Amino acid sequence: MVERIGTTCVQGGWRPGDGEPRQVPIYQNTTWKYDTSEHMGRLFDLEESGYFYTRLANPTNDAVAAKIAELEGGAAAMLTSSGQAANFFAVFNIAGAGDHVVASSAIYGGTYNLLAHTMKRMGLECTFVDPHCTDEELKAAFRPNTKCVFGETIANPALAVLDIERFAAAAHGHGVPLIVDNTFPTPVLCRPIEWGADIVTHSTTKYMDGHGASVGGVIVDSGRFNWNAHADKFPGLTTPDESYHGVVYTERFGLEGAYITKATAQLMRDLGSIQSPQNAFLI
Repeated sequence: MVERIGTTCVQGGWRPGDGEPRQVPIYQNTTWKYDTSEHMGRLFDLEESGYFYTRLANPTNDAVAAKIAELEGGAAAMLTSSGQAANFFAVFNIAGAGDHVVASSAIYGGTYNLLAHTMKRMGLECTFVDPHCTDEELKAAFRPNTKCVFGETIANPALAVLDIERFAAAAHGHGVPLIVDNTFPTPVLCRPIEWGADIVTHSTTKYMDGHGASVGGVIVDSGRFNWNAHADKFPGLTTPDESYHGVVYTERFGLEGAYITKATAQLMRDLGSIQSPQNAFLI
């Protein structure tokens, strides 16, 4: 039986057992209790799954992230404090100083400024292309140090529609992933992963949060991009992370978990743009 998307909206991400709450609880706490320091150490070292600090993981947030990942057809997801934080983390997780990004010019103004100005001050360059550019113009935008392509399903507010398949083909032809901001249609109307996107972001503040009460964002990883096949482009995922005990994310967590785990263990750890469990519950 194929589960309808309306059912996923209601049931996805939270599977209570017998006698457990039907609605996901609000885990409005910062830390958890453990009987031994060894247990907490294993959690902190990412040797086993669990919770020890809400900045890195929280059951309420994880349930909502899992629901959105299920709706998008992704492998893993992470909530952020806003859609702007989601787009920043999505790009910065694989691109930084000395790198280059190709982006559609028809994107949300805040994201355009993020890529054109703020991240430029961090040493990252971005080439913008018209979403309706020719294949030759799109191909010409790539450089040897390009790390990803970014676009919006339907641009806010220009309403330009991205040819996801064409941009995905161009990205994959150059060994990099396509990141698509799917805020406007939500997965109810479009699922970019089905059309070739590798990573999907949302400002959940907009249409996913229909009551206008909760600011938030999310990053969904399809789990399909082969980081190991392009290991030289993505050393942050394929070589030891000295800031986290030398873990190699693709080795420890596989292709389906490496990207989101790195974004959580490294970027959320250092930059802290977490979503509150209360806001996650409202979404």
